[in-house]
Amino acid sequence: MVEGGMVSISSVKTTPDLLEARIYLSLFQVKDTSAVMKKVEEMKWDIKKELATRVKHQLRRIPDLKFYHDDTLDQVFKMEELLNRIKPPDDEQ
Repeated sequence: MVEGGMVSISSVKTTPDLLEARIYLSLFQVKDTSAVMKKVEEMKWDIKKELATRVKHQLRRIPDLKFYHDDTLDQVFKMEELLNRIKPPDDEQ
């Protein structure tokens, strides 16, 4: 699905009534994040079907799945890069 990249679930938040699950995906070394998110949306029914087979005895109703891109790692890498521009790491001094 992702050429040379990795997709992982960074967090899942459910509504109190368990009717909706917000799934945050972390994309690592992915060139086209919008294409990956589109592909995940296309696979939503298959993912929900697999989830239903695994938790069918624990839940009355399978939650509606909503996928979001979690760009926290991207922001961390950008901040590290900016800080390194201001002050080089200790081993380079």
